[in-house]
Amino acid sequence: MNLFSIFLKGGILMWPILLCSIIGLAVVIDRYVVIRKAKINVPAFMVRIRGFIKKKDISGAVSHCMEEKSPVANVVRKGLKKYKLGHERVKESIENAGSQEVSKLEKGLPILATISGIAPLLGFLGTVTGMISAFMRIEDLQGSANPSDLAGGIWEALITTAFGLIVGIPALALYNYFVSAVKKLVGEIEMVANDVVDVVQDTSTAQAELDEEIEIDL
Repeated sequence: MNLFSIFLKGGILMWPILLCSIIGLAVVIDRYVVIRKAKINVPAFMVRIRGFIKKKDISGAVSHCMEEKSPVANVVRKGLKKYKLGHERVKESIENAGSQEVSKLEKGLPILATISGIAPLLGFLGTVTGMISAFMRIEDLQGSANPSDLAGGIWEALITTAFGLIVGIPALALYNYFVSAVKKLVGEIEMVANDVVDVVQDTSTAQAELDEEIEIDL
């Protein structure tokens, strides 16, 4: 008996479980690609950005962010576009951009979490309905059923549980992995955002002090 034949023996609830596995696989592939592209060398990135900001080469910093194409770079780029409007506007823009990037990173994870819970439950439901059918058969045979009459129905009922767990366990493990990866990326975004805001503020303060000294000399 091949896998497809075993699948068909599981009954109608095998199809929702199959659908869960397809949706879960699509989410896993999508999140894996997104998170892999989101990873960058944060220390090297910040060294370059600090250098651009201290030299007041904001266009160079924005261009460097566009080359990186990561959530961290996107947040910094959107913040630096408000550089001329002052430190507070940069900070506000970075906070808004950070919220958007976090939402993009977390996209699809609730679906994966739902699948990790629903797939095993569908399997258990299939087993329960299969056991009900088996006991109904015992009643139809008026208690004269032998083990062979029940064995087929019972193992067919257990198929749904097995397939539900096969889908649910990897989905739960991968969900936890992606949540951990997203948390790490969010931490990097917050660290870089705070650093950029501090550098912008320091640069603005230094410029203001220089302007005051020039006015006093004049």
